[in-house]
Amino acid sequence: MTAVISSSGGERPGSVAGTGPGGMDISIVPLKGLPFAAAAFAFVIYAIAANSTWALMLAHVAGGALWTGVDLYVGLILGPIIGGLSPAARMEFSSRFMPKMVILMPTLVMMTLAAGFQIAINYGNLLPGTVNRPWLIVSMAVVGVMSVVALGFLEPANIAVLFEMKKSEPDVDVIAHLMRRFVYTAGVTGLMQIATLIIMTRVATQ
Repeated sequence: MTAVISSSGGERPGSVAGTGPGGMDISIVPLKGLPFAAAAFAFVIYAIAANSTWALMLAHVAGGALWTGVDLYVGLILGPIIGGLSPAARMEFSSRFMPKMVILMPTLVMMTLAAGFQIAINYGNLLPGTVNRPWLIVSMAVVGVMSVVALGFLEPANIAVLFEMKKSEPDVDVIAHLMRRFVYTAGVTGLMQIATLIIMTRVATQ
């Protein structure tokens, strides 16, 4: 189950059998998830345009909580589980899990950052001399790093895994390496989110 017959008649290590001539039938972007992402974008646009405190808070808190929860769950819980699976099981799991992350993570990042920045402006927390300004500057630095990690490392690794699995002969070693990168960076951003939670609760209680 962990090798595929090559054109020369031998088995090529590091590939998975059973993928078929055209590789795994995987949708890089699951179309069923697009309406939910579009609804989230529309809600954030409405919240900012209407300057609704309730809508902004809902988008920011819900997006941030889900972003934190997903990162921690993937990095600290799913990661060790995936590491203990067979190569064939990892590919089966990845083929179902990774496409959903293509839509979920950018949507959560957008909700959290766009609504959060508008809230900071409305409350005047970015004005010089305000007590919360230093905390928010630190928070923006942390969130900026998390965003770069999420969009610069998590998403490319995610998409690269899906494209690899669509090949006629997917390389298990490549997929395992990309999955490790995805899980580790998710864990790192999850831990950084804890720092953001500490800062945000500090800002809210000052």
